[in-house]
Amino acid sequence: MEQREEQEFAEYFAARLEAVRRTAYMLCGDWHRADDLAQTAFVALHRRWRKIRDRGALDAYVRRSVVRAMIDETRRPWRRERHVDAVPEVAASNAEVGEVVATRSALLDGLARVPPRQRAVLVLRFLEGLDVAGTAQALGCSEGTVKSQTARGLTALRDVLGDAVGDLRSSS
Repeated sequence: MEQREEQEFAEYFAARLEAVRRTAYMLCGDWHRADDLAQTAFVALHRRWRKIRDRGALDAYVRRSVVRAMIDETRRPWRRERHVDAVPEVAASNAEVGEVVATRSALLDGLARVPPRQRAVLVLRFLEGLDVAGTAQALGCSEGTVKSQTARGLTALRDVLGDAVGDLRSSS
């Protein structure tokens, strides 16, 4: 890569790293794995940097790489052997902060128990704010698949959260 392209990549990397890490964390629930997923996505982007003509599509490319890496990783046998508790305990300074932390913790725990593809759809749709078409593009699937995975994912999340859903509604 020539120096100008390297500089462009470095600037994009610096500007988007934290957002990509947050997305990866929401997908996997573990900051160490999120770092690995973000690194995988940026390495893939770096390899193709010269070939990408539409610089406006970089976020979509990186997002798709993160989601695919997460789904691929969950298929590996050693990932199925143990569950890593991803959310550390946080001491709340007041009741309101404690409720927010409890709600976030319940949501992250619930998301960790939803199948990977459904989790990816839920994170992209509701936490990243993508519409159905944007989610379909990020995942490389049809809009119908996004809609069905969203419905199934929400049902799975409700099943996993159980009584916590009522707690979440009453705290908002």
